[in-house]
Amino acid sequence: MKLASLKDGRDGRLVVVSRDLERYLPASDVAPTLQAALDNWHTARPALDKIAAKLADGEGDAFDETACASPLPRAYQWADGSAYVNHVELVRKARGAEMPATFWTDPLMYQGGSDSFLGPRAEITVVTDDVPMGISAEDAVSHIQLIMLVNDVSLRNLIPGELAKGFGFFQSKPSSAFSPVAVTPDELGDAWRGAKVHLPLLSTLNDSPFGKPEAGIDMTFDFGQLVAHAAKSRPLCAGAIIGSGTVSNKLDDGPGKPIEEGGVGYSCIAEIRTIETIKDGKPSTSFMKFGDRIQIEMRDASGRSIFGTIDQTVVEYKA
Repeated sequence: MKLASLKDGRDGRLVVVSRDLERYLPASDVAPTLQAALDNWHTARPALDKIAAKLADGEGDAFDETACASPLPRAYQWADGSAYVNHVELVRKARGAEMPATFWTDPLMYQGGSDSFLGPRAEITVVTDDVPMGISAEDAVSHIQLIMLVNDVSLRNLIPGELAKGFGFFQSKPSSAFSPVAVTPDELGDAWRGAKVHLPLLSTLNDSPFGKPEAGIDMTFDFGQLVAHAAKSRPLCAGAIIGSGTVSNKLDDGPGKPIEEGGVGYSCIAEIRTIETIKDGKPSTSFMKFGDRIQIEMRDASGRSIFGTIDQTVVEYKA
């Protein structure tokens, strides 16, 4: 089943979307918003499945991704992990920082701002129902109800100053942007196994392929482990969003390579800059600038978009 929130008020209007992303039906009789559905998920899910069945029979109106807000325009919780430790290792190596051994056994995670998410337009996130404190990683998987893509934006010039304070990100992490559609794990079929998504994450920068790393490879911590880590000392409320961190693949047990050099590319410009710094002493790839466009999506085995496309252009903010 695929769910989206059309732009309508502060929290959007919940709709069910067909598997091919061509049609939708309103879900207001079940829940006005996605958060309301998650608050009562075990009752809402069967009713939403019935709407999805109508879409499978050909009912529904034309679906337009540009009419979507974020599936959850705001959430009670947004915590982002770093499950792809390869990415963390490269970033630390480029700045000469030692890699603690515990990074391979205990997930990194930071609390992101969740009060304002951007509409769609590179990593993976899951959305939970209510998760009890102290849950095991194995049991946490059953609380994962939805999967989305996210463009987790970083303001790189602000990060060094914030990290130097030793108190984490805040100003350097503005509003993130999520895919137009959130899907239930069963929608992915065999691609959802071991609490990981086993599909390439596709990124296109200024109309050129930038990354296609396999999300199920080199993921040190699966989503069950990430959810359990977030719930170690507190329960998670329904609608909590937990991110995987930057999807990153190694190549022959070393750093990845750009697509044009036979690699799978990257999901983060900072990663290729770290590799350039390690190799050449300085980065040669520039960060995004005004006018640059990024597109992020994931396709199934038949080539169909699963979550719709995050499609964004960098523009100057004017107060």
